[in-house]
Amino acid sequence: MTGCGPKWVARVVWCLVAAGPLFAWQGEKTAGINRLYVEPFTTKEGSEKLRNAVIAELRKQGSISLVQEESSAEAILGGGGEIWVKGYRSLNPRSGRSPANGTPIYGGYLSVELRDRKGETLWGDLVTPPAGAEDVSKDLAKRIARHAAEAMEKGVATSTRTQPQPLPTTILTGAGATFPYPVYAKWFTNYRRENPNVSITYVSIGSEAGVRKLLAGEVDFGASDSPDAIRELAGEEGNYLFFPSVIGAVVPIVNLPGVTGDIQFTPEALAGIYLGKIKKWNDPVLVRANRGLRLPDLDIVVIHRADGSGTSYAWTDFLSRTSPEWKAEIGPSMAPAWPCGRAAGGNDGVAKQVKEFGGSIGYVEFIYALDNHLSFGKVRNRHGEFVGASLESLAVAASDSFEIRDDLKISIMDAPGAGAYPIASFTWLLVPVQIADDAKRTAVTGFLNWMLGPGQAQAAALGYLALPKDLVNKERAALGRIR
Repeated sequence: MTGCGPKWVARVVWCLVAAGPLFAWQGEKTAGINRLYVEPFTTKEGSEKLRNAVIAELRKQGSISLVQEESSAEAILGGGGEIWVKGYRSLNPRSGRSPANGTPIYGGYLSVELRDRKGETLWGDLVTPPAGAEDVSKDLAKRIARHAAEAMEKGVATSTRTQPQPLPTTILTGAGATFPYPVYAKWFTNYRRENPNVSITYVSIGSEAGVRKLLAGEVDFGASDSPDAIRELAGEEGNYLFFPSVIGAVVPIVNLPGVTGDIQFTPEALAGIYLGKIKKWNDPVLVRANRGLRLPDLDIVVIHRADGSGTSYAWTDFLSRTSPEWKAEIGPSMAPAWPCGRAAGGNDGVAKQVKEFGGSIGYVEFIYALDNHLSFGKVRNRHGEFVGASLESLAVAASDSFEIRDDLKISIMDAPGAGAYPIASFTWLLVPVQIADDAKRTAVTGFLNWMLGPGQAQAAALGYLALPKDLVNKERAALGRIR
């Protein structure tokens, strides 16, 4: 089952929710949904099989009335993405090769949502194939149906669409992080559809370049995954406010020919690779963490960001927290003094270089790995577990208690909980405290308020976790500080 992934705005599809309560956005108003229409899935192959499997599983729930026409439904389920076979698990455990007649190992994702009759997203999730799936369509359908039924029984956020005001178009410009670009592109497009009098353009050029444009007054807002972005570049930050937008994961991506299993990384291994001290894939440090894999005698090609990057900040922040050697020699930074490696621009650039060079390793936001068909490794967390990025493991990281500071600069990096993915990060929109233009000030606060409401429901389908409710409430209160 293959097809078109969410290449950001042009390829984002209206989809279905497969998420449970951990990572479903909770709105202030809820309503139960009874009449449901399941639309065809946007995949090149297996679309009808998947749709029929979802319908069959939903019928088993008993609490949902399925309708045959979209016009009679209260909500619509659909989905799009791509599932592929990334290798085979050998039927002979002594074999060093993976024959084509072995058990298939699936990769890929479905970007899924539940939407109302007006087209607004109510719930969302990113569904990935379970390990060892025998019938991938059936396994995905079971998860989709089970959690969709839970969501509809519990009640989902109702539409909060505002009527567009008869005002001249206000144009907002922004620049910065590539880490959240997929969800930002979706948000800006959808917000314009609901509010035609506001147009938002955003240039995904990296955190440092975007923040520099903000400091120079060239854009109305910036975006960064580093809470220290302005302090690092300007020394002080009293004239700007930070608004967390979503939670994402930075994952180590690899291109290791012949290895189909998930590679496990200790923090020491990642630090050693990026310090240039671990040079081979069969280094003993890597072999000890991957006893079930046959790692090749192959040089490691290190790929890192060329631009000042919030993704680099998150990556080096994790290494600084877990490796005393990295902290002493390099430290956390948007533009660290890399000891080794090739440079690439943006998350997409890193993904493309890793895809090009056999034996390479890089780091990107979760959705970039999926969209580029790249394997991403599991990382050992503070609990001693090797955990892969997922909405579930991000939700565990975000569920640990943390102080919500008045400046809204908070961290869930290297969270201590069992099952937590350790390289998890908030990402922020940065806006001036003083906005002299009344129309722009109204447009900025209007969008941020929408982002904290309906926008959160649209994040999960692209692999981002919605913000905790307590943080959303704190951010809404902070909107009053914009003058």
